[in-house]
Amino acid sequence: MTTNVEMRKKKAQKKLLREAFFILTSLGVVVVAIMIGWVATLQLPDFNNFENRSIANSTKIYDRTGKIVLYNIHDNVRRTEVSIADISLYIQQATISIEDAHFYEHNGFRPTSFIRAAIANVLSGGYSQGGSTINQQVVKNALLTREKTISRKLKEIVLSLKLDREVPKDTILQIYLNESPYGGTLYGVEEASLSFFNKHAKEITLTEAAYLAALPQSPTYYSPYGKHRDALEKRKNLVLERMYELGYITEAQKNDSQAESVVFERDVSNSGKALHFVMYIREYLEQQYGDDAIQNGGLKVVTTIDYELQKSLEEIVKVGALENAKKYKATNAAAVAIDPRNGQILAMVGSRDFFDTEIPGQYNIALAERQPGSSFKPIVYAAAFERGYTPETVLFDVPTQFSTACDAYGNPRGNADASSCYMPGNYDELFRGPVSLRDALAQSLNVPAVKLLYLTGLNNAVRLAQLMGLSTIQDPARYGLSLVLGGGEVTLLELTNAYGVFANNGIYNPPQGILEVRDGDDTVLEKFTKKEKEVLSESVSSLVSSVLSDNSAKIPAYGANSPLFFGDRPVASKTGTTNDYRDVWVIGYTPSVVVGMWGGNNNNSPIDKKVAGFVLAPIWHKAMVAAIGTSTVEYFTNPLPNTTSKPILHGDYCSGGLRTILASVIKDNPDGPYPTNPTGDSQYSNWDVAVQNWASRNTVHCSTPVEPTTGTTTQSTSTDPNGGVEIPITNVGL
Repeated sequence: MTTNVEMRKKKAQKKLLREAFFILTSLGVVVVAIMIGWVATLQLPDFNNFENRSIANSTKIYDRTGKIVLYNIHDNVRRTEVSIADISLYIQQATISIEDAHFYEHNGFRPTSFIRAAIANVLSGGYSQGGSTINQQVVKNALLTREKTISRKLKEIVLSLKLDREVPKDTILQIYLNESPYGGTLYGVEEASLSFFNKHAKEITLTEAAYLAALPQSPTYYSPYGKHRDALEKRKNLVLERMYELGYITEAQKNDSQAESVVFERDVSNSGKALHFVMYIREYLEQQYGDDAIQNGGLKVVTTIDYELQKSLEEIVKVGALENAKKYKATNAAAVAIDPRNGQILAMVGSRDFFDTEIPGQYNIALAERQPGSSFKPIVYAAAFERGYTPETVLFDVPTQFSTACDAYGNPRGNADASSCYMPGNYDELFRGPVSLRDALAQSLNVPAVKLLYLTGLNNAVRLAQLMGLSTIQDPARYGLSLVLGGGEVTLLELTNAYGVFANNGIYNPPQGILEVRDGDDTVLEKFTKKEKEVLSESVSSLVSSVLSDNSAKIPAYGANSPLFFGDRPVASKTGTTNDYRDVWVIGYTPSVVVGMWGGNNNNSPIDKKVAGFVLAPIWHKAMVAAIGTSTVEYFTNPLPNTTSKPILHGDYCSGGLRTILASVIKDNPDGPYPTNPTGDSQYSNWDVAVQNWASRNTVHCSTPVEPTTGTTTQSTSTDPNGGVEIPITNVGL
């Protein structure tokens, strides 16, 4: 039975609920009224004032002084507005397919897309997906605000809904297609169509439209003139796939278009200074801050570029490459200069001329993966010095078979094929007999280098290459002993920076191109900091620098006054030429600057058969002189004395008889105990037979240098005097 007390409690609760409902309803009415009033005050942007809006919020990229503008994102903006009727239907459909598949169905905002993107962003810890409709992107571009706040997003949504009510869908799409960025200073599909395909937007084909639709998400990254052409192809194919799924094209059209090859016209959309470097920095900024921030955030970016040095290197590279095109059919060249003390990029020249149509010049070869030839050798020698080998250690430069599937004369063992045999030669077709590692590296001899990689261990060499920043040298299982001769691909930027480890006494600094980034409110977003790490000991680095700067040791290969020699100023350097003469390299350094240079052809075709010392060293010398300038002469750290105990590590190759080094050292511990069963090493037999063959043909004078003996050319052969098969000896350039 309900008591009076319980009844009074229930009445009080009902009264409280009624009052709470009244208060919340009143508050809701007030909030709605305020929202309606706020929405009513919002005005649609002026879509006829694009240029002024862009320039007012332009991102500028400066040199290291912060005074010279290298690039203005909206400087010399190129944009021609056209009506929707003058834009190919393929462009319209391709853009809708990849940007906003439900464009004609929603009212300006699609909650499901927004929620899906929000969840994806939370899971990724960033802004990996936008979830914005075409309406929202039009409003966002017009508002010119990059802040990621709730209030800004609400304003964007409200204006998108309002835009959809007041402006026809085709007009919204027209505005979007006329304002979207397509790379460099190109805005709108009309200018993009003219620049990329030399035709008006209304004339664009299906495949061309798919490329255009692929670009606005990240115009610099997907640029057809950049290094991510494969990514552009994938996104173009994704556009076509989405068009097929949405019923805009047939499966046959999709397949034909995905297979079609399209030629892009010369890109004239950029203007500025140090443009290869600028595009490198712009891509980084887009990845770090997003395209919206770059387009509209008014960033001030102070880079590491020394513009005076940049200008000098651009001129040196251009003149030298044009001369080499005539002399050696080497049509292009690139150069990078880095301060090894901090990793700051001082200059980056990605081709002989950014606007050259022949090569083409806008492709940044400084970031391309190419084989380094013998310029990779110092990394292997450094790994060997780490393990206890020394510049005085003696190896035999004699015709040597390295494949254990073949005997010393190139006879395949068992079921092995003759193609599995591997017997490298030297650039000059000579073999020198016993040589120190100092002479072997200074003169870029191949047989000792391959032996040294075996002694050092492939895993150890790859590990050091990775520590020195060569990101393209990865799984050791991908390589063989030819890695020391340049069998793995690297970029000029990373290899130049890796030499900075030698220059900086074993300390690695990753290459960096930015000193400071500020936003439109002058807030510092990013500031340069050193990221140094010791990857080599100072003693090992000093050994490498001692060898690479030893002009006396280089004389037999390069001559006394070669372009690698700088008189009284110590400069360490190394050349490299690939086996097929497709790439030539020179990397050199002082304690305060590293200059790397590449020469060859963008299309990977071979040059005339000349090594780097002929083709590239004269140009590199000029670049190094420009980088050194009038600075004070600097000296490398002197190496510590050789304290190893074994005679062969001191240069005495006669001690204990003329045998392969494997008779005296356990390869993983060269200064440790002598091997008890040296013949157990898989390389022992072939190496030792090669040494004995050499000794049988030469008079040995242990106290005097041995004269080089005539070797064999690429077409020549090595023959077992007892009747073995003939095998080719391959050479790699100096």
